[in-house]
Amino acid sequence: MPARSMAQSVIVGVDTHKDSHVAIAKDEMGRHLGELVIPASPSGYRDLLSWAKGYGEVASFGVEGTGSYGAGLFRHLASEGQLVIEVNRPNRQTRQRNGKSDPADAEAAARAVLSGEAAVRPKAADDVVEMIRVLRIAKRTAIKARTQAINAMQAILITAPEDLRQSLKGLSATRLVRTCARFRITGASDPLGATRMALRSLARRHEALEAECSSLQAELEQLTTGAASGLKGLYGVGTDTAGALLVAAGDNPERLRSEAAFSALCGVSPMEASSGKTKRHRLNRGGNREANQALWRIVMVRISRKHQPTMDYMARRTAEGKTKREIIRCLKRYVAREVYAVLVAGESGASAVA
Repeated sequence: MPARSMAQSVIVGVDTHKDSHVAIAKDEMGRHLGELVIPASPSGYRDLLSWAKGYGEVASFGVEGTGSYGAGLFRHLASEGQLVIEVNRPNRQTRQRNGKSDPADAEAAARAVLSGEAAVRPKAADDVVEMIRVLRIAKRTAIKARTQAINAMQAILITAPEDLRQSLKGLSATRLVRTCARFRITGASDPLGATRMALRSLARRHEALEAECSSLQAELEQLTTGAASGLKGLYGVGTDTAGALLVAAGDNPERLRSEAAFSALCGVSPMEASSGKTKRHRLNRGGNREANQALWRIVMVRISRKHQPTMDYMARRTAEGKTKREIIRCLKRYVAREVYAVLVAGESGASAVA
């Protein structure tokens, strides 16, 4: 147990890995207090908290990778009532200047919390939104495998024996799968038999994956409706877009300080790009790309279905000389404002571009 410091508060930076975590403790003045390596296990998490408290009152933990290797540590610290701050890994320039090591990354995490550069709480990942996140992963991989199966069937047909190729020629993907799944196979004693066996195997795999996708979609529809019925009440928001936006915000959307912060998270906030006499803004190229794509889909649905407030806004900005691409970017920002209001306040209010 370290000797107790006279420091009023302690800040701990943690660099997380699959099997072990490295922690650095600092006081509020940034002075080094100690270093600790723990296993990535419940006993290691308890040792870390006890060690940190040995230096004084712990103000916060800056943890790198709270959404991956640091998830277990974050959950343990949160259950103990500790403040955890999400820390991004040091940028490339910093690593090139200071070198790369686990203690250096842990110290950088502590310094980011001390300076206020890192101030965002991690996603809670302990409620319905976490359920939606993992089911979306399962569905996305099932869709990818289903596409690979039908593509493989089409590729096999290109070089299939002529009689088989002619009998299946011109069939839609649905009919091709249905037909091949019901092939009667006697064996793979020749190229024709092997081709029929391969097609049947791929077709039955496609059918199984189709049923899996339907089951996952039904579960996601129920979860997204229960998590944010007001969100799905917004014009142009379906199950997939609602799921992407909910996952971006997390189970604790109150961690986002403002709708501007949520817009930055989704990559739709304007960024200052002025220099000298030139005063301008550019598009934010960062943020959660799935959430950004979800906002884009909402805007496209509103445009294609002639959503009146959206059409009025487009007409007004077109008269001001804006291009359609620029208007779509602005609309994504407005939609982010609507979504944030629903996520945080639970309101489905009127369109922000009305």
